[in-house]
Amino acid sequence: MFVRTAAGAIVGIDAVPVAVEVNVANAGQLGLFLVGLPDNAVKESEQRIRSAFENSGLRMTGKKVVVNLAPADLRKEGAAFDLPIAVAMLGATEQVPADKLEKTMLAGELSLDGSVKPVRGVLPMAVKAREAGLQQLIIPRDNACEAAVVEGLDVIGTGSLAETVAFLRGEREIAPTKPIPAADFARTANRYAEDFSDVRGQAAVKRALEIAAAGGHNILMIGPPGSGKTMLARRLPTILPPLTVEEALETTKIHSVAGKIGARHGLLTERPFRAPHHLTSQVALIGGGQTPQPGEVSLAHNGVLFLDELPEFGRNVLEVLRQPLEERRITVSRARYSVEYPANFTLVAAMNPCPCGYYNHPTHECTCPPGAVHRYLGRISGPLMDRIDLHVEVTPVSIREMSSSQPEESSAAIRERVIEARRIQSNRFRDVPGIHTNAMMNSRMLREYCRTDSAAQALLERAMDRLGLSARAYDRILKVARTIADLAGDETVGTPHIAEAIGYRSLDRENWGR
Repeated sequence: MFVRTAAGAIVGIDAVPVAVEVNVANAGQLGLFLVGLPDNAVKESEQRIRSAFENSGLRMTGKKVVVNLAPADLRKEGAAFDLPIAVAMLGATEQVPADKLEKTMLAGELSLDGSVKPVRGVLPMAVKAREAGLQQLIIPRDNACEAAVVEGLDVIGTGSLAETVAFLRGEREIAPTKPIPAADFARTANRYAEDFSDVRGQAAVKRALEIAAAGGHNILMIGPPGSGKTMLARRLPTILPPLTVEEALETTKIHSVAGKIGARHGLLTERPFRAPHHLTSQVALIGGGQTPQPGEVSLAHNGVLFLDELPEFGRNVLEVLRQPLEERRITVSRARYSVEYPANFTLVAAMNPCPCGYYNHPTHECTCPPGAVHRYLGRISGPLMDRIDLHVEVTPVSIREMSSSQPEESSAAIRERVIEARRIQSNRFRDVPGIHTNAMMNSRMLREYCRTDSAAQALLERAMDRLGLSARAYDRILKVARTIADLAGDETVGTPHIAEAIGYRSLDRENWGR
């Protein structure tokens, strides 16, 4: 008897439908034959399925069983094919109704005792199942909330193979998992443990972070140990606009493919914050590997990527950031595959000003030898520094500021200004596809949207000459000035906006650190 059901294979952050075809015949060599370019994990499913059948009270046929995973030229990886293969075999041996499998997609790893373990990538599978016109998706119970965010599809969470069989036979009722209501999503969108009201002082750095959030700009904080760089960076997501449902769905898909969604979790409601260690490898940062996985730059999509102790990262590791910072995506190409992952994140980097950490410190003396500061900063290449819009020097907070009882501004108050600035940019770029923030503007758009008056242009030209600013800083200053003007509600980029933007290019000065 021949039976067909559906499964899914993950390619990038999307799923490709896979037809699981099972044919049971009396003639030929007896046993189970698995074809369709399976990897070792899929080949080993035979032993897991046999044990699961035995411990679930199900019958394993002694006839010839051929299992084909189509399309045959797409490599099938992982243990998520255990459940669809097992159920299709049961359909081919008439232990479950075969007609119920026509409009069903299944995914799940089988344990030897017949229980179903969670797998990664069920959200892209749910999206693909709906697009294919299927009626239901049967997956592990721990993955059900994640897949239930896809409307128009019955998501059935199961705990074991026996439970799945009883459901398909009509002997047991399993209610489809309900998605998180829209009201609950909106209510949990800004529930962060951190808040800017916890940070004493540092008004200049808070202002720079507000500008970075408003315009989508990358920012580098440079200052001595203990000045609060990490504390400030961790609070940047709290002033970013709340995730839209579309952004949340795309972000959740990436984390689903990477297996980062915990049990009982649906859509991600908070913007991601990723802080990889400085010993992180290139593959871990950008993604890829023998089994393609999203890297840290993609896990930070629609959120923040924080690189602490920036010069301590390997130079080759930092250089791979250049493409995603420019193109907002990462393409990983290997001999056997080529996948594309989104990577639209805000980069927040932090570093000490010198090897000892106390260059320009108000009270501690720097012990570094001559030229050490310049060499330390030289670990970061010019092309990478070119993609960082804001350079901010962070100084230690004074005792008077630390002990002050004056309340600090909350993240909610700052976020309101950021949302208004983003709204202005959204209207400005509504006819430009793929452009959402000032940081994404190209040179042609700078001439159109960043027009300056004569006084502001003269100030910018004098700064380029007198401060020794590099030519690459010109566009960055205009983009940042445009965001400062948006925060102020001004249509024209004026002298005050240019002057403030110039102050955020301190590391471009030729004499810095010499």
